[in-house]
Amino acid sequence: MALIEPIIRPPAEADSFLLQVTTGCSSNTCTFCGAYLGKPFHLKPLNEIYSDIEKGGKRYKNTRRVFLIDGDVLVVGNNVLVPILKKIHEVFPKTTRIASYANGYNITERSSEELKELYDNKLRLIYIGLESGNQEILSRCKKKSTANEMIEAVKKANDAQIKSSVIVLLGLGGKKYSNQHARDTIIALNKMQPRYLSFLSVMLVPGTSLYGQMKTGEFEELNAQELLRETRDIISGLELEKTIFRTNHASNYLPIEGRFPHDKGNFVTLIDDALSGKIDLRNEYMRGL
Repeated sequence: MALIEPIIRPPAEADSFLLQVTTGCSSNTCTFCGAYLGKPFHLKPLNEIYSDIEKGGKRYKNTRRVFLIDGDVLVVGNNVLVPILKKIHEVFPKTTRIASYANGYNITERSSEELKELYDNKLRLIYIGLESGNQEILSRCKKKSTANEMIEAVKKANDAQIKSSVIVLLGLGGKKYSNQHARDTIIALNKMQPRYLSFLSVMLVPGTSLYGQMKTGEFEELNAQELLRETRDIISGLELEKTIFRTNHASNYLPIEGRFPHDKGNFVTLIDDALSGKIDLRNEYMRGL
């Protein structure tokens, strides 16, 4: 199984079988993302995909979870994707969950029947990068999916019983738009009511447009204390009914894990302790993407 590097996957998929269906991302325009620089988007040849499934089945017979890579597999239509899902379940009969990254329009452009077909073939979880609920910030970052589109996508997926893991990018508004970023992200997440929620922090990658904006002074990066305050602001405004929350990504200064609404107060207390110096933050050299 020859995976075309670099390979990006969520922390929660560390033990999943990684099946490369596409390379790159069809919307490779986001100013903050360096994941697929120089990696053109295309669908891998189907014979290679099916061969990888067969080889994986021989090597990892007890696989229960499969994660589809690269960054935008769900741009592929059901006519191609569903047979791949069926093949996965045939070769890995113990599969309980297939997951994938998704852009908002990957979901909103599908009918309810198409989404149900994906669910029936074990696609049970999508990772969707909201990044920010503020449309001005998203537009400045050249994010192709709009905030409203992503809200609709999470709701539509949920109606098809496909769970969503939503990703927020702390610090994306910089110093100038931090308040707007927090305010509108709260609004979007409260509308979405995602099953899973993760916060990552902006890390400026050389070669990206956002890195260039930092160099010219157009974008001012938040420091550790400001990122913690932004985190606190967002968490304080969230009214989530049943959401598993994590900030365990290596980009963050403070790992947090728990559930809304039960642990909301604990989250705020933990951040306050970090802000007051009672809890040590992750060292800068340990942060990464």
